[in-house]
Amino acid sequence: MIIPLYDDNPHRRISQAWVNWGLIAANVSVFFFFQSGYVPGTFVADTAGFTYSYGTIPVVLFQKMNLPIEYLKVPEWLTPITSAFVHGSWMHLTGNMLFLWVFGDNVEDDLGHFKYLFFYLACAVLSTFAYALTAPDSTSPLIGASGAISGVVAAYVLLHPNVKIWVLVLFRIPLKLPAYWAIGAWIAYQAYFAIYAYFVTSTDDVAWFAHIGGLLAGAVLVLPLKSSDAPLFDRSPPQAQNDWRDTFD
Repeated sequence: MIIPLYDDNPHRRISQAWVNWGLIAANVSVFFFFQSGYVPGTFVADTAGFTYSYGTIPVVLFQKMNLPIEYLKVPEWLTPITSAFVHGSWMHLTGNMLFLWVFGDNVEDDLGHFKYLFFYLACAVLSTFAYALTAPDSTSPLIGASGAISGVVAAYVLLHPNVKIWVLVLFRIPLKLPAYWAIGAWIAYQAYFAIYAYFVTSTDDVAWFAHIGGLLAGAVLVLPLKSSDAPLFDRSPPQAQNDWRDTFD
């Protein structure tokens, strides 16, 4: 298991990654105010009901079953987006937000604010359908930003494969690796468990095919959406926008 901690990859086109920060804030806010059980002045009694209302349930998405009226808060076609802002635990949320914090700002820098938001939401939707198509009869809600973040990770490694990243291996070993090694190992891990879950056991709680769908979506969508001056497989050394050396050129 590889957990990203930090990348030395300054922005080149934007001053701040406002959209990425907003996505992180939205995910944290939804969990804290609506899922953790705490709301100022009161408590949410039915956090499981929130998951069923805003998560994506394949049999409901494909209209094979109807959601009980008490859980019907949004149309089923909207849940591939709402489910990306719902998480099952603090650990689930923290892991996803750490990936988004490390990788998302640079992808926003390469795409621009508005195209990055479209990219993120599109990866969320496409990853959800990738999972739902592999489990069309599932009555369990799919939740979490993992599919969208997988798209972000795919875009990052295509754009910045040589950037050095500090990662934590097996939760205890810190290493500094090129992005293509660190993310490549992470992708191999996702692919292995997706195949294992599909052919060996279907009882795994992790929606591995949402991750695979997100990776494929991100790898495809980044091509038309990236800025013209953001090359694929960039080999230039990281240099911040308005670097102090530009003053003397």
